[in-house]
Amino acid sequence: MSVDTDSHQHGYINDKEHYLGRMKRIEGQARGIAKMIDEEKYCIDILTQVSALTRALQGVATGLLDDHLKHCVLDAAKLSDEAAVEKIQEATDAINRLVRS
Repeated sequence: MSVDTDSHQHGYINDKEHYLGRMKRIEGQARGIAKMIDEEKYCIDILTQVSALTRALQGVATGLLDDHLKHCVLDAAKLSDEAAVEKIQEATDAINRLVRS
């Protein structure tokens, strides 16, 4: 049994505006880094900003993962063991991708 991911609200829905705001700030950070490169700023200063951008993206990722576990996995567990196992595997795969990145 595959859980339909489009038939229910996603876990982040209550924080959607928060995530969108964070992503807009991240977008601005990325543009700022591009501008620093274009203006030939000091390498270490650019690397510092890349590090900050990476941490910001990791914050979004861990927040979404937390929402997935608290909502999507929990909701799936209420449906069936099979649905829960599927959602847990999705979370495990996502964690593995995050760790490798």
